[in-house]
Amino acid sequence: MGRKGGFPGGMGMPGNMNNLMKQAQRMQRQMEENQKALEEKEFTATAGGGVVEVTVSGKREVTKVQLKEEVVDPDDIEMLEDLIMAAVNEALRKVEEETTAAMSRLTGGLGGLGGLNL
Repeated sequence: MGRKGGFPGGMGMPGNMNNLMKQAQRMQRQMEENQKALEEKEFTATAGGGVVEVTVSGKREVTKVQLKEEVVDPDDIEMLEDLIMAAVNEALRKVEEETTAAMSRLTGGLGGLGGLNL
C-alpha cells in the first residue's frame, strides 16, 4: 500500500525519461555547435547603393565599416550617420535571420522552447 516515490503507472516512465534526457543533451550539444559556428560567421550589409558597407560578426559586434569617399560630405553628416545606421541594422537583421533559421532547423520548426535563444 505505501509505495514511496516513483512514477504512478509502473516502470515504463523512467525509460522514456532517460530517452528524453538523451535527446535534450543531444539538442543542447547541437545548439552549442550551431552557436559557435554562427559566432564565427560574418554578415555584411550595404546602404546608399553600396557607399556604406558594414560587417557584423555572429556575436553581433561591428567588425568593419567601409565608406566610399563620395559619401563623406562635411555639409551632410546626418546623411552619412543615417546610412551607417541603416547598414548596421540590416547586418544585425541578417544575424537574427540566420539565428532563427538555425534554431528552426534544430527544433524541426517546433518553436516555443521556453524562450531559448541562440
